[in-house]
This record gives sequence, C-alpha cells and structure tokens, in this order.
Amino acid sequence: MLLAGRRASAPYARSVREWTSLFTDIVGSTEKMVAIGDAGWADLLERHHAVVRAEIARFGGNEMDTSGDGFFAIFAEPNRAVGAGLGIVAAVRPLGLTARVGVHAGDCRVADGKCTGLAIHIGARLVSLAAPGEVLVSEAVRTGVGAPYRFSDRGVHELKGVPDARRLFAVELSP
Repeated sequence: MLLAGRRASAPYARSVREWTSLFTDIVGSTEKMVAIGDAGWADLLERHHAVVRAEIARFGGNEMDTSGDGFFAIFAEPNRAVGAGLGIVAAVRPLGLTARVGVHAGDCRVADGKCTGLAIHIGARLVSLAAPGEVLVSEAVRTGVGAPYRFSDRGVHELKGVPDARRLFAVELSP
C-alpha cells in the first residue's frame, strides 16, 4: 500500500485502526501572499512545506495530503503527533509564519493510500478552532499523552457536522 507516494511500513498498511491525525494551517496566509506577491509566496510556501515535512518525519508521521498551506498527517501514537505539532509551530516562526495545529485520535480506515473516517473529520475541525501558534487537541489525545506536555482546558465545543460536543485542550511543553 502506498501512503503519500511512499510504500507504507507495516503498521500503516492495516486497513482499520486507531490513528492520531494532525492538521495544520498557516494563520493569515492570504494576507501574507498579497503582501509578498505570488513569486514570494511560492518561495515561502516551498520553505514552509520543507520544514513541516521535516517535523512530520522527525516524529514518525506519514503525510497524507496537503492543500494550499495546510497539511494532513497521521501518526501511530498521539505523543508523536503532539510533538510534531509543537515542532511545526516552532519551525515556521523563523519563516515569519504562524501556524495553528489540530490533533485528534480515533479509528480510521486506510484504503488506497488515504485515511478516512469520522475521526479524520474531527481532526480537521480542530485546526480551525486553534488559536494562532496553538496546538489544540481532543480529549482522546490528552488522555493518551503525558509528560513532557501540559494541557489547558479550552472548554467544550460543537464541531460542525459532528455528533456530540468535544472538550478541547491547548498543549505546550512543561517547563
């Protein structure tokens, strides 16, 4: 099975299991594009993509998709996804960019190199609720991750099209 153009390792080749999804977004991307022009934006986006891919790989994730300035990746363990999310937020800062990240864990199906299911939709909804520079996670991720992370309760949120409200948490490294 292929994932993101690469042959999947054994754990990624299973058809249904719990994965941790990570979604990213650049804050204010359209305004930045207007300010630096199409050619400048294309160069900046290329550098952004390189650092995001490096963080995904560093934490053992698999890139599933990219659209414009956002990424979707899956991880076998929630602590790896959280680490990648914090790494991405830090890695894009020197580029003059601010990222927001959403992370959720749940069952998904991998077929034809794509990961699908309600858990993926939930992860995608979280990124839009994350504050600039924030990694926002679901309760499922918070309970599956411990040190060196600290969590701040962001309350219960309704997610568009998703049954049941979800408690969300901002995550940061413990001092």
